[in-house]
Amino acid sequence: MIMEPASLSLNEPQQSKPWWRATDVPPSIGVYPGRFSPMVTLLSALFLTVALGSVVGLSVSTSKLDRIESPEQALSLMVSRTMDVQEGLKRAPYWEQQLFAWTSSGNEAEWAHEIEWYQELAEISEDPLVPLQLAVLQAEAGHVSQALLSANEWARAEDPLPQFADLVMAAYGEGPVHDAEKYVLWQAEVAEALPAGWFYDRLAERLAGRANDAALLARIQEQAAVRVDRLFVRSHRLTFVELGAMAIGTVVCVLLWFRRNEPSSFVRLHEPGVPPPWPGGIGAAVLLRGGAIGAMLTALFLLYAPPDNVPLRALAIPLTNVPLLLLAYRHLFRPSGMTFDDGFGLEIGWARAGRLVIVVLAVVAAGLWGGWVMDRLAEPFHLTSRWAEWFDADLVWATPSLTAMSLVEYVIFAPLFEELAFRGLLFAILRRKFSFLPAALISAGIFGIAHGYGLVGLLSVCWSGVLWAWSYEKTGSLLPGILAHAINNLLVCLAVMALLR
Repeated sequence: MIMEPASLSLNEPQQSKPWWRATDVPPSIGVYPGRFSPMVTLLSALFLTVALGSVVGLSVSTSKLDRIESPEQALSLMVSRTMDVQEGLKRAPYWEQQLFAWTSSGNEAEWAHEIEWYQELAEISEDPLVPLQLAVLQAEAGHVSQALLSANEWARAEDPLPQFADLVMAAYGEGPVHDAEKYVLWQAEVAEALPAGWFYDRLAERLAGRANDAALLARIQEQAAVRVDRLFVRSHRLTFVELGAMAIGTVVCVLLWFRRNEPSSFVRLHEPGVPPPWPGGIGAAVLLRGGAIGAMLTALFLLYAPPDNVPLRALAIPLTNVPLLLLAYRHLFRPSGMTFDDGFGLEIGWARAGRLVIVVLAVVAAGLWGGWVMDRLAEPFHLTSRWAEWFDADLVWATPSLTAMSLVEYVIFAPLFEELAFRGLLFAILRRKFSFLPAALISAGIFGIAHGYGLVGLLSVCWSGVLWAWSYEKTGSLLPGILAHAINNLLVCLAVMALLR
């Protein structure tokens, strides 16, 4: 009779945990004295919530053009250089045209996005060159009637718009040419009004063609070809590098897929990895308090640091993350008997360098494929990343020393400290409560919101955040995520510099 209840209890089915709950949480290691004040932790959480809400509010309510000191010059440069690359591609071999057509969105989509950007800029800008360049862009995209309609409206506006109206009507109008000498004068006006580049070339070629001046037309095209070919080669060398990384990384991903059922030691770099051996409550308190201090310091930098002081701006990333790392070391790492190298898996040894390279290649390729898929899916919904989000004046116009400092910020400081904070601490602490996917999505979502991008940029950053969390989960080390993050940022910076600098 005494054993019967026990035997009955053994036969009862065990209640399974929900899929989103973590099932592999290790016991806490070490002694964690004292408790954090719940009130301070709650205030920190409220402050962080308000800070993230402010980022979202500013991203939605304010124009991205406010981030750029000279949006007219910036957009003109970007569109002109992008169109130059397209012109260079027309003279490339057929196989190269097909290859690069596959890597980018269609020409019609690019035309539509650039016209939309210029229309947005025209609503706030008083620069008369903006409507002129918009009209040229519309006409070259096949919307000649819209360009001519705008030119008719300029006839009643202030100078120099009536002059620009004559240029557009002469270049794209369908009437007969009665006075060829006028076209010579208009050519001089175009050269005076527009800087050298795609917009000048298109308008000047149209005028020369309408005047049947073959010699002038050939000279304009010859001069443009030198600039276009040089830019095309420089820009597309980087595209070949990205395609090579995609190809090699894809092969690695396929190999990892076929070996997915083997022990995880195939790519394991460090123990213990995630979930970490820290109490979840203390970890959450450390994260909220350190994050709140970092948000306060970030706000102070934005408000009081000189915007043209690039060295101070670059130091903002390390300085705003130091409080969180110090709190984590004091309350999480030291009580568990671990250093940062142990807890984050930063020291793996040369014997495992091959595994590290394999994981980094796979993650970089997955990130590039994710970006390609997002571009394809965004086209039917007419979505695009905002050009003002990735345009960086220091990479385009600054002196070499300031550009080098910006590269240090983007390629070294940002990957290192963002991975320590968002994957090494946030994702790791979430893993004590949640399974991999919910923890990765939550941490990647917060990571994306903190960047203040639009929808396409947010999705892109979230995808990268999930991949870097996966690499930490599988390898037990932050090094693959840090290196993949650095390579991603480096490719973006080099793309901007190759096209615009």
